[in-house]
Amino acid sequence: IKMKKQKMEMDIINAHCAGIDIGSKSHFVAIGQQLTDVKEFGVYADDLTAISLHLKQHGIASVAMESTGNYWQNLYVELIKHGFDVILCNGKFTKNVKGKKTDVKDARWIQKLHSIGLLTGSFLPDSTTETLRTYCRQRSNWVDSCAEASHKMQKYLKLLNFRLDVVVRDICGLTGLAIIADICKGNLNPAELAKHRHFNCRKSEEEIAKALKGNNRADYLFGLKQEYESYLFFQKKMDACDAEINKFLKTQINTHPEMKKLKTDNKPHKRINKNALKGIDLNQASFQYFGGVDLMTVEGVNQSTLMSIMSEVGPDGFKEFPTAKHFTSWLRLAPNNRISGGKLLSSKTPKGSNRLKIAFRNAANAIGNLKDTHLSDFFKRVAFKKGRTVAVSATARKLAVIIW
Repeated sequence: IKMKKQKMEMDIINAHCAGIDIGSKSHFVAIGQQLTDVKEFGVYADDLTAISLHLKQHGIASVAMESTGNYWQNLYVELIKHGFDVILCNGKFTKNVKGKKTDVKDARWIQKLHSIGLLTGSFLPDSTTETLRTYCRQRSNWVDSCAEASHKMQKYLKLLNFRLDVVVRDICGLTGLAIIADICKGNLNPAELAKHRHFNCRKSEEEIAKALKGNNRADYLFGLKQEYESYLFFQKKMDACDAEINKFLKTQINTHPEMKKLKTDNKPHKRINKNALKGIDLNQASFQYFGGVDLMTVEGVNQSTLMSIMSEVGPDGFKEFPTAKHFTSWLRLAPNNRISGGKLLSSKTPKGSNRLKIAFRNAANAIGNLKDTHLSDFFKRVAFKKGRTVAVSATARKLAVIIW
């Protein structure tokens, strides 16, 4: 008996929708499933406006597109400005298109998935948090550059046989930088260099002088001077970022009188790192910024963690996650339980990272070094059974739940 072919159709959830395949030099816009429904546009400002007008002419209300690199951002802003409901989705949810991969097929596939309601949007912070995030990420890049310059300075000092790293804990501390600055000026006398010793330094002047007897090679001295100048340049850029962040936070707090009135107690037991934000009391500022929630009371949370929370999620961002499980899943800190036939196949934490996850893991690692606290006891119990690496992830997840 010859069976008739049956065509199964799924319900249309989004009737007036479009799919856009984002590219570096052109965007492909699909308003339907026919080849004639796909149109190619450029990436210039006029082209982005033309895309919006094209979608309006065809009565499109909702648009879906992939978060490809940074190419999506300008188009996303333009579409939001024209009143479209835009869903920015992860590329892994749209990559299983059948057959040979082309831009036209991708655009039609995205449109098809969106029309039957199979695409979910990624988390995007509000405009205030996005602005603060830009400043903080730029500052973080300068911190990384400072660390790189510091490592290179240490390398040149070792090549010169100036073992400053042995007699001082940090070559970029008060004693270390003063000695390096004097070396770069041409002073190579160990006894005179040792006089820059800060009174808090554990080693004596005599021992520092012993460590500063080197080979005085001109090429290594030139390299050291170059890296020292780079370090000072990066520090100057960091200070400029600090000033901009301070200005932005004060503006946000001052525009809300109820925030300005809030005050919290000082926390002298929380260490302030030398790379911490300068010119503002972040303990007070964060308390006001989050409307009276004192995140600094949480174990392991320091100024760096606070800045990551403020710039990556922000006060309104937490409202986008209905439960703590949604929040930890977004952070890739929750176990990905794969079950088939009632049997647990795998419970590994999924791959993927962002700046906030790194901040929580750093805080969890610091918690592991504390004594007799609730979270440090939890950390040690997990570390005893499964090792420190697993304990860091587990404590980072617990910390994210507490903060949510």
